[in-house]
Amino acid sequence: MSDVRDPAAPGGPPPDAAAHTSGLAAQHRAAIGRATLGDQLRRHARTRPDKVAVVGYGPDGTRTETTYAELDARANRWAHLLRRLGVARGDRVASMARNSVEVIAAYYGTLKLGAAFTGVNGLYREREVAHQLGHAEPVVVLSDPAFAGVVAAAAPAGTLRLTYGDDADAALAGEPATEPDADVDESCVAMVVYTSGTEAAPKGVLIPHRNYLISTAPAWSWGVNTGPDDTWLFVMPFHTIAGLGSMTTLTMMGATLVLPSTVEPGPALEMIARDRVTVIAQTPTFYLALTAQPGFGPDSVGQVRRAMTYGGQVAPHAVDAWAAAAPEVVWGTYWGQSELSQLGTVGWFRTLDDIPGGDPSWIGKPVTHLETRVVDAEDHDAEVGELICRSPSVMLGYLGDPERTAAVFRDGWVRTGDMVRVDADGNLFFHDRLKDMIKSGGMNVSSQEVERVLHTHPGVLRAAVVGMPDAYWSEAVTAFLVPRPGESPDPDEVIAFCREQLAVFKVPKAVHVVEELPVDPQGKILKRELRRQGAPGPAAAP
Repeated sequence: MSDVRDPAAPGGPPPDAAAHTSGLAAQHRAAIGRATLGDQLRRHARTRPDKVAVVGYGPDGTRTETTYAELDARANRWAHLLRRLGVARGDRVASMARNSVEVIAAYYGTLKLGAAFTGVNGLYREREVAHQLGHAEPVVVLSDPAFAGVVAAAAPAGTLRLTYGDDADAALAGEPATEPDADVDESCVAMVVYTSGTEAAPKGVLIPHRNYLISTAPAWSWGVNTGPDDTWLFVMPFHTIAGLGSMTTLTMMGATLVLPSTVEPGPALEMIARDRVTVIAQTPTFYLALTAQPGFGPDSVGQVRRAMTYGGQVAPHAVDAWAAAAPEVVWGTYWGQSELSQLGTVGWFRTLDDIPGGDPSWIGKPVTHLETRVVDAEDHDAEVGELICRSPSVMLGYLGDPERTAAVFRDGWVRTGDMVRVDADGNLFFHDRLKDMIKSGGMNVSSQEVERVLHTHPGVLRAAVVGMPDAYWSEAVTAFLVPRPGESPDPDEVIAFCREQLAVFKVPKAVHVVEELPVDPQGKILKRELRRQGAPGPAAAP
């Protein structure tokens, strides 16, 4: 009598038992070697469960701490909830909210299902929200209560909506904190980051788990010296690559994030002191604003070790003020793009004398995983030209936009659209966006070069230079200035100041003193708005 059971008998193996067993073995092998961002959060929860992942501040000043074990458990509950709402691998979840630990948990919950997360700018109006949500087509849209109205009006018909806070808490209450069993791997898209759109309509950049695991995070470790002992003041909004990308890297590495409810310099300075913040990454404007606070000094910022900056040059008096208050601070200048999963180049300096050639446009050298070339219009290597790149962290492409993807991916390189200079030692110096280069009287003018000169004027706090349409010059070099408090710079005197330091064709033809410059949430100047606003009167002829 045989002991082999009839496959058709109750309790017997299915007819395709061999295939079924092979499939299970493949799943187990995949799980053994799987590499996803959610896996790394789970590992932190096991190996450093009590390490504080996030210190959050509410609008009323309430301070809360969330450990890595708590964050992972909350992310798992979000994963189970989102799956119950219909989210699966390849889908997208959108979030319109201020930075909070709940957004981080929802982000990781989304990723644990193999779905992608996209953030929506909290400053957007209904038309702009509708454009992004219509383009991204999320299954679920999450929002702060303050944004629930605009999301309800802007979301495509049939899109599920859920608000953070009581609404989400009630929905999450019955969900398990266990790791979800989901089909996810390193090839899944983790985030869809919409470019800032300072020059054109925003594009949805597709970034998979793989980029951060094998390229972006190692580059942060080796190039930015990031590690689990870091405590970051985190003010970069989660709808940007600087915000979502940096948060991803820092939590992967087990660091602590301090999330303010506001980016006002006064409260931010108090948090830096209270939470013993060691690293800050923000625009030059933010550092400048901190130095103007009454409490700025060794007691509040003395423990800061690294001050990262991007989007412009740090003012000399800001560097001096920080050197006096935090003697061990090292400045980091860096450049990156969403298309590269954020980080591209980095350089360090303690004083402005450390900057190669004393050139404040220095953006450092390429990080370890990035190959670069500087090319002219015919793709020949050049000292000054467009920076093109290739790297394991290059995006998959733009969501639903094959034409613009093809325009950026050419001949095996990513076209960054940024003009740079490279020296004999491989240092890179940012000149301008190609679209910001001014064609004036048949000559190319770098708006950034003119801005750097204007920032040395004693009456100028901030400057932006654009090319305005002009019948004589084609584009007239035009400056917009925000004066220092108590100063009233005279436009004619400013033009004369520039004539002493710039070739005549680079000197502004018109200077306009304004109360403020239009900026995005990161403090980057929106030059398209300046061009759209225009300037009164024609530019001067020679």
